[in-house]
Amino acid sequence: MATSPPPVFQGHLPEASPPSDMAVYQLPTGTYETRAVFAFKGGSFGDKRAFAATAVLVRHPQGDLLIDAGFGADIAAHVNAQPRFARAPYKTTSTVSAQLDAAGYDRSRLRGVLLTHAHWDHVSGLDQLELPIWINEAELRYAAGARDGRVFQTVSKGHEIHHYEFDGKPYLGFSSSYDVYGDGSVVVALAGGHTTGSVIVFVTLPTSKRYAFIGDLSWQLEGVTQLAERPFLMRRMADSDEGQVRDGLRRMASLASLMQVVPSHDLGSYDGIPLLAAR
Repeated sequence: MATSPPPVFQGHLPEASPPSDMAVYQLPTGTYETRAVFAFKGGSFGDKRAFAATAVLVRHPQGDLLIDAGFGADIAAHVNAQPRFARAPYKTTSTVSAQLDAAGYDRSRLRGVLLTHAHWDHVSGLDQLELPIWINEAELRYAAGARDGRVFQTVSKGHEIHHYEFDGKPYLGFSSSYDVYGDGSVVVALAGGHTTGSVIVFVTLPTSKRYAFIGDLSWQLEGVTQLAERPFLMRRMADSDEGQVRDGLRRMASLASLMQVVPSHDLGSYDGIPLLAAR
């Protein structure tokens, strides 16, 4: 993969009209340990990374959404469901469900959980969230048939599945998108590559602050800032289309100066996103 950075995006950012009371919060549910050498090309074996398992709450007057679900109450079983080589030491804090309760949050505000993709470390917390699962058809098919979808198949039982459809409109170089609220504040773009239906969730706040929650397009920020893709063996095991991942990384690298890019497992990438305060 070429390491020369792409030019900064020169077009106009898409228009958005987020409501004045819209906000985002991070809900960290724990971490698991991975060495950087396995996370991105050029990473060191001695560099131990705490991979985040963090959900994001988007508050919007039309109804709130969670982006991913973090670790759940049955996390030990979900880890043990992975191949032995993929299991890693992990630490838990509070589940999303417990954090919502601690904050006195009114769950009737929640429309559902929007998944960046269906891997275990993004869906585990669904075991305590009686909410619709927002997922596109390509990702649902992936989760139903892939070995990596076993935890999803377990925790999604009994949940309403809310299918959303992409409208075919390109968004910041990605081929199709879905505008959740119709105001440009939360736009889901089909990225693919990691899983067949994996997505990026672009969020624009009333302050004009923009975020790109890129899921596992890259596991760490180096994937975007240094165009350091996953090492060869990890690409072969983790990605459905390596070329598509590379294309996505280059697009995000061109946008990195214009918005806060948040790979799901990079702890530092959540800096500045407030926690949901307990009562």
